[in-house]
Formats: sequence, structure tokens, C-alpha cells
Amino acid sequence: MKKLYSNLTQLIKENLDIPETEEALNLIEELKDVKNKCFLSQKQFYDVVMWKTPRPKKRYLSNSEEQIKELSKKVLLSHSDDERVKLLTSLKGVSIAVASSLLTMIDQKNYGIIDIRVWQLLHLYEEVKTKPKGQGFNLEDYKTYLSILRRYAQQFNVNVRDIERIFFFHHKKIQEGNLYN
Repeated sequence: MKKLYSNLTQLIKENLDIPETEEALNLIEELKDVKNKCFLSQKQFYDVVMWKTPRPKKRYLSNSEEQIKELSKKVLLSHSDDERVKLLTSLKGVSIAVASSLLTMIDQKNYGIIDIRVWQLLHLYEEVKTKPKGQGFNLEDYKTYLSILRRYAQQFNVNVRDIERIFFFHHKKIQEGNLYN
């Protein structure tokens, strides 16, 4: 993987027009009322987690409507990123990456999805120093990741999701070989 830009600021400046994907737009629309009603339905939960990764489908399905509703209420009432992620990852099948997807589809302004591609790009541009392969994320990794994305989002006056999306699609463009090598 080669750097095509001298820095991430230049990369962002030249790619601010990358549109949201249709699938993500549909999920954002489906979840637009979640903050107001202050909970996720089982269907909303399931639609987002299956979009992120369908592998733990059986585990996702083992979370009851009541569990999802009660836990998502706590998540939406919390003002702590740590607490939100810890609560979401207490649901069966929900990893840090899946929790980040749920938070992002509910609040694109403040959240981005932690992803192997974006982490590898941040590593390439020396924004992160650990986990060059972008795997095995923990809560501290996500907090570091969010702080970087939020800094750029503030600099460009855009949503955190916008920065994450720019980085994701740029990595897709410059990736060499298999993603999981």
C-alpha cells in the first residue's frame, strides 16, 4: 500500500464529495427516530448488525426484543462512549466493530465505524502506531480511533462518519493484495 497523498488532510480535502452508500442511507433513514423514542427495536438492531457482519447471526437472534430495548435505552441516555460501547458489547454477537456500527447509524455526527481498512490507512499515515493489520480491536483502540476521526471532522466541519467513509473508500482504492493478509 502506497501513500497517494502527503497527509490525511490533503486526502480529506480532495475527497469530501464521496457520497454515502445506499445501504447506509437506508439504515440511517430506518434509525432516524431512535434518538427521539430512545430505544432500538429488535428489527433495527438486526438490520444494522447484519449489515456490518452476518457471521454471528444466530447470536444476534438470541437477543430478545426486551433486552435490546432496555439496553439501547441505557446506551442512548449515556453520555459516555465507554459506557455505550460496553453496554452494546454485552449483547450476544456484538463486537466493538458492530457496536461502532450501531452508534454510527444512530449518530453519524459523532461516530464512525471502526474498520480494518480505516485502521490500516491510519497506520499507513502514522496516526496509529499499533495493530498494523487493523484487527483485534478493543475499547481503547476505538477511543483512539474516534479521537482521530473527530479531530478531522471538526477541522473540516463534517460528520465523523464522513471522515471514516472517505478513509474507507480511499483504502479500497489503494489496497494491494488481500485485505486480511
